Amino acid sequence: MILVIKHIAIEGLGTAEEYFTNSGPGLHVIDLSAGDQLPEDLAGIAGVISLGGPMNVYETDRYPFLADEDRFIKKVLRQGMPFLGICLGSQLLAKAAGAEVRRAPEKEMGFKTVFLTEDGLKDPLLRGVGRELTVFQWHGDTFDLPVGGTLLATGRECRHQAFRVGPCAYGFQFHMEVARRDMVAWCDAYL
Repeated sequence: MILVIKHIAIEGLGTAEEYFTNSGPGLHVIDLSAGDQLPEDLAGIAGVISLGGPMNVYETDRYPFLADEDRFIKKVLRQGMPFLGICLGSQLLAKAAGAEVRRAPEKEMGFKTVFLTEDGLKDPLLRGVGRELTVFQWHGDTFDLPVGGTLLATGRECRHQAFRVGPCAYGFQFHMEVARRDMVAWCDAYL
């Protein structure tokens, strides 16, 4: 099964939900904001997807589950398990891998272009998608590249847009999963 970690009810798998539901080992979705708990044991988990949310990784006093997730991601990294972090999930991956996460000079919102690096063009996950991607952004934080991490995509406002840690842990600052209904829901909830 693939474990999907939600941080707020309205931010889900979006366009990727049908793919993950109809192929592969199946999904188990937990919502930390609703009080769901991360598993103690990784047995039976084939991979982990950590989604976005309006909180920041350094707001552990306000959102204690973020500290639990930091420990959980470190365990996932030690096991070499496939991991995908989207937006907040990418920031959590960067933090768990030892990088600093902080406020970006400016918020990135809306459709923006990101540029694959030479490593990104050769990466098995991104190979063939093209040098430039138009992606949806909605974040106010940025992060340093973890030591030993590989930068896969960069942007004009926030340099670190996609990265890999080890062979199979990926972080994407942008939202590739967002559907129109998600954008409308986020605008209604967050603006």
